[in-house]
Amino acid sequence: MFLEGQKAPDFKLQGSDGKEHTLADYRGRLLVLFFYPRDNTPGCTAEAVGFAKLHPLFEQLGAVLVGVSKDSLKSHDKFIADFKLPFTLLSDPDASVMKTYGAFGEKVQYGKTTIGTIRSTVVISPDGIVIKHWPKVAKASEHPDKVLDFFKMLAKGR
Repeated sequence: MFLEGQKAPDFKLQGSDGKEHTLADYRGRLLVLFFYPRDNTPGCTAEAVGFAKLHPLFEQLGAVLVGVSKDSLKSHDKFIADFKLPFTLLSDPDASVMKTYGAFGEKVQYGKTTIGTIRSTVVISPDGIVIKHWPKVAKASEHPDKVLDFFKMLAKGR
């Protein structure tokens, strides 16, 4: 599933900030939704910490970062506290939102085909259109820099 150029699927999920989040909440802002398999695992931690380090730059470029996984809010709270993450994490326990974004399904892990969360990211424009989609992120630790590079390119085009 490739979403660039399409209207972003709507969502309604509980956030680590105690609020319910919908796509409409981010209207008028650039939104980075990054989907990841699990809190406190090596790849997911590397990705989240990378986004945390770059968070001030994303804010300067007008972007809001939000992570999404199947983990519980309690798990998210621990993940945020352990790594001082400055952004909201959303809980999608039944993977319904992840499925609409192509972030859950068949994947190959350690040479075996499994069903689960597919590490991926979308950038959604202020008017709700997916302007960038990384459907499969291979190197979690390098991905935040690639997303930031996309935003720098966007900023130059303004």
